[in-house]
Amino acid sequence: MKVLVTDPIADAGIERLTEAGHEVETAYDVEGDALLSAVSDANGLIVRSGTEVTEAVFEAASELVIVGRAGIGVDNIDIDAATEHGVVVANAPEGNVRAASEHTVAMAFATARSIPQAHTRLRDGEWAKGDFLGTEVNGKTLGVVGLGRVGQEVAKKCHSLGMDLVAFDPYISEERAEQLGAELVDLDDCLDRADFLTVHVPLTDETEDMISDEELAQLEGGYVVNCARGGVVDEDALAEAVEDGVLAGAAVDVFAEEPVSPDNPLLDVEDVVVTPHLGASTEAAQENVAVSTADQVVAAFAGEPVMNALNAPSMDEAAFPRVEPYIDLGETSGKVAAQLFGKRIESVEVSYEGDIAEEEVDLVTASVLKGVFEPLEWQVNSVNAPRIAEERGVEVTESKSRSSEDFQSLITVTVGDGDDELSVCGTLFHGDDPRIVRIDGFRVDAIPHGKMVVARNADEPGVIGLIGSVMGKYDVNIAGMFNARQTIGGEALTVYNVDGEISDAAREELVADDRITDVTVIRLNGADE
Repeated sequence: MKVLVTDPIADAGIERLTEAGHEVETAYDVEGDALLSAVSDANGLIVRSGTEVTEAVFEAASELVIVGRAGIGVDNIDIDAATEHGVVVANAPEGNVRAASEHTVAMAFATARSIPQAHTRLRDGEWAKGDFLGTEVNGKTLGVVGLGRVGQEVAKKCHSLGMDLVAFDPYISEERAEQLGAELVDLDDCLDRADFLTVHVPLTDETEDMISDEELAQLEGGYVVNCARGGVVDEDALAEAVEDGVLAGAAVDVFAEEPVSPDNPLLDVEDVVVTPHLGASTEAAQENVAVSTADQVVAAFAGEPVMNALNAPSMDEAAFPRVEPYIDLGETSGKVAAQLFGKRIESVEVSYEGDIAEEEVDLVTASVLKGVFEPLEWQVNSVNAPRIAEERGVEVTESKSRSSEDFQSLITVTVGDGDDELSVCGTLFHGDDPRIVRIDGFRVDAIPHGKMVVARNADEPGVIGLIGSVMGKYDVNIAGMFNARQTIGGEALTVYNVDGEISDAAREELVADDRITDVTVIRLNGADE
């Protein structure tokens, strides 16, 4: 097999490929027609961030099996086009975990002790010993926002330095947090108690500017470290908070726009330490990602599982057509369950009834977990979702029953936190038409697509009319409605498919009515259409 490498990677990765008997060709800095020509007979393609892997690349490379990204980000790869052409896309998300965590700790020390500032003053000939009074980390409280792979490594290192740990992460179990020496708290408590705050979350619609003016004010006198993703911390607000003395300092390795603009306000504040996205820039990290990527290319050529694949799960070719529709149904059911539960998830149970119980359902269960964890991990997929669950201490159980009382096949996803739980049941009508048919025991017939609103309310006259009126007031069109109750006059649950955005004001007006106990907005595929 031929592997084309178009961006420089560590020699160890190339050696791994040649040792496995594959031909390696390097063609750095190729683009346009030259890239299309170089990749035309390649079976594997390895890139970093320099090569744009567009649809044209996949059209030109009819023999391509896998594209490996020697690193994390895959913004330069058209994953949809890869999937359409049957090409696996894989990255190396773990190779730089240690490097990123070490850089985070280094940045915390740098800002706490003003190391770069003191260095500059001394190089300029000034002995400014009396101008810098540092802060010791021992005995201080570190607030960790996001206890993923890097967050956990930072927590371990800082705990060994004598720091107390509080963490905000709604997708990790209390047991796992305790193993790391961290106390799980809500975001406000995390901010109130932290002397140092470090963020380790992906950049999503939910996390963009999640640390802004109000949050920074809660950290008064403390320090902020961001070595995760630019845009999670509001850069203007951070610069102002440090400049005005609200914060003692900050350290930033990532920016909303990279390369960073010369007029970025963080560059003009003396007590802000900045580095040009160096979190993964170590010799060991670059070797790790190169070897990891090469291993996945070798696995793909051998027809073995590609553990960091970002698209197209694999299974026995003959069984796949029977299971394929349930992969999407499982993911959707997981998304609905997680968003409705709205709390930290410590357990996920997936049960299969009817015909689907006779199939190999590992990929479906993994797809359920993908749906549950998708708000948390920017690269969660049906291959790595089970590993994410294990890392976060989430208990996953699976059960099967060949009999189903009402449906030919039924998937039930139950999420819980040890005290409460919530179940969502999904099925397929006519083989490929997905439906949510039960929510927490309420029988519905909801189409899982786009924006959905789930309301719990007293089963009393006028409530549905009120909900419709409020939505109309806020220019939200109701495309479909599915109502259920368990007893007359008891609690009712209604699912609405809607067009338009459900504003906070609309939701607050609804829950202000004593008859309405809860209103949850759910976003699924097609929500932005």
